[in-house]
Amino acid sequence: MHWSPSPLAPTIPRTDPPPVHRERRRAPRAPRAPLPSLVARLAQLGNILRPTPHVPLAVEGLQLFAKLEYVNPVGSIKDRPAFWILKRAAERGEICDETTVIESSSGNFASALAAFTRLVGLRFIPVIDPNISATYESFLRRTCDTVVKVEERDNTGGFLKTRLQMVQQLCASTPHAYWPNQYANPDAVDAHYHLTAGDICAGFDSLDYVFIGVSTGGTIAGMSRRLKERYPKVRIIAVDTEGSVIFGDAPGKRHIPGVGSSIVPPLVSEALIDDVVLIPERETVAACRELLVTHGLFAGGSSGTAFAAVKRYTPRMARSKGSAPTVLFVCADRGTPYLDTVFDPTWANRLLTPDS
Repeated sequence: MHWSPSPLAPTIPRTDPPPVHRERRRAPRAPRAPLPSLVARLAQLGNILRPTPHVPLAVEGLQLFAKLEYVNPVGSIKDRPAFWILKRAAERGEICDETTVIESSSGNFASALAAFTRLVGLRFIPVIDPNISATYESFLRRTCDTVVKVEERDNTGGFLKTRLQMVQQLCASTPHAYWPNQYANPDAVDAHYHLTAGDICAGFDSLDYVFIGVSTGGTIAGMSRRLKERYPKVRIIAVDTEGSVIFGDAPGKRHIPGVGSSIVPPLVSEALIDDVVLIPERETVAACRELLVTHGLFAGGSSGTAFAAVKRYTPRMARSKGSAPTVLFVCADRGTPYLDTVFDPTWANRLLTPDS
C-alpha cells in the first residue's frame, strides 16, 4: 500500500542550505628565477662584439686598408679589452656583484667600462682629466653615479700620473674596489690577440705593414704577437705622438687624447715592434680632415695619427713581389668626440701657437 501525506497535514516548507562562501585559493607563485651569475651575464654581453670591417682607401702606391674599430658597440677599439678584462676577472672570482670598478681613462676605455658595467649591474667610477672630450665627459656623467676629474698636471706636463694616484686613493677607500689597470693587465693583451687581431687574420691572406697607435700598449702587444704568428714577414709600425715618453721622446704638453702617454706602460715591452713613427699633433689634425674629406671616414685623433704615420712612412715601404705593399692601419675611434677640437679650425690653429 502506497502512503501519501494527508491533505490536512501541515506542509513544511523546503529550505535550501545556506551558500557556503569558500575562499578562492590562488595558485602558488612560481619562485622567481635567480639572476644569472656575473660570469653568465658577461658571457652574454660578449655576443654584442662583432668583427669590425676593413675598408680600402685609394692611395697611390699602396694597397691601403683602414680597420674601422669605431663600429664597435660603444664606439672604439677599447670595447674589446673592457669586455675581456671584466670577463676574465669574473671567471677568476676577482669581481662580484658588490664590486666597484675604478679606472683611469682619457675617454674610450672609461666609456666602454661605463656601458658594460651598467649592463651587468656593477658600479663604476671613472677618473678623467681636462683633456677628455666634452662628449665623453657628458656621457660618463650621465652613465656613472660618480665621476672624478683631476686638474693638476704631473711632472711630465700630462695628467696620467695624477689620474693613477687618484685611482689608488679611491681603491684604498672604496669597499670591494677593483682596478682593471689597462696599462699593465695581460688580459688587455689577450683581448687584442684573440679578438682584434683575430678579425684581421680572418680577413687577409697576407699583410706587409700594420700601423698601430700606442697609448696603454695593450693593443700593439696583442695584435703584434698574433699578426707575427700569422704573417711572419709583416712589419709592425708603432705610432706615437710628439711629447709622449713611450719611445724615449722628451715629455711635452699634449692635447689630443687616445694616443701617447706620460709613462712607459709595461705592456709595451710585450709588443713585437719593427719601427716607430712620431707624429706632431698638427699632422694628426690634417690627417683626420683628409680621412673625412677625401676618404669619407669620420675618425678620431689616434686614427688620424696612424694615417699620418702611413703617409710619412710610404717612401720607406718596399714593394712586395713587384706589387704595391698591403698596408693596414687602425682607426681606433670615431670623430664625434673631436668635433670641438680636432675638427674645429679655431682650436686647431692654437696648436700652431707656441705654449698653447
